[in-house]
Amino acid sequence: MAQWEVIKQNIINNFGNGFADRWFTYVLQLILFSILYYLIFKVLRNNKADKFVGIIVFFIVLMGVAVAFSDNLNPGFMFIIVAMIALLVFTMYHTEIKRSLLDAGVKKSKAEPVTVTGVELIMDEIVRAVQNMSKNDIGALMVLSNDNLPDGIIESGTKINAQITSQMIEAIFYPKAPLHDGALVIEGNKLYAAGCFLPLAQDERLPKEMGSRHRAALGVTMVASVTAIVVSEETGIISIVKNGVIKKKYADATDIKEALSDYYWSDLTAESVI
Repeated sequence: MAQWEVIKQNIINNFGNGFADRWFTYVLQLILFSILYYLIFKVLRNNKADKFVGIIVFFIVLMGVAVAFSDNLNPGFMFIIVAMIALLVFTMYHTEIKRSLLDAGVKKSKAEPVTVTGVELIMDEIVRAVQNMSKNDIGALMVLSNDNLPDGIIESGTKINAQITSQMIEAIFYPKAPLHDGALVIEGNKLYAAGCFLPLAQDERLPKEMGSRHRAALGVTMVASVTAIVVSEETGIISIVKNGVIKKKYADATDIKEALSDYYWSDLTAESVI
């Protein structure tokens, strides 16, 4: 019981006696810390780092217990702990934070409604085109976007707003076609833009033999929440890239369709598919 009395007295000392004089400071600190933790948790949850969220919550509770057992509330100590947590999160998830900030600055619009049957047909057309280009060693780079790419990427190419067909996709990437070197941006049920230039990943750890298409796929998925499908011109190997990493190399029809399903049923808004 004596220890509980100590905790009670600490709370009174920290918040009771001087609360009337310092209430604005306490409220402001509560708001700022709440916003900080919300942003940290949002980044972690969006990148499926739920275990790390649990670790942060554990340390927050531990810090609260330490403060409750201390004689005086130490704002400097709390600030150091919060700064260390923020620095750790930024160090581990700097790419994700950058992508989240850039996505937040892009105005998203709803894609034109597509029926369930229409989505299945679109996926079949994309899979057919990718497999045909793979068999013929035709290089290709397609980006599945939800109107969340920086404007500069779209403006670097040519807007075509064409219907999605395997013939149209293959025609764009035909080696002698004027737009074959750039990326094809797909938005919903449209081939939105072609010949787009993407930022290249500059990571020195990447293999020297990695081509520009793969580096571009890694680069664009670092700055936007998109999925990229790459066909190697040298080998015909199909790769699926997301969140700045190659999620699947040597992808087959099943892998491509799974990536497309994630895009149409998860990445796009529910109102876009009826």
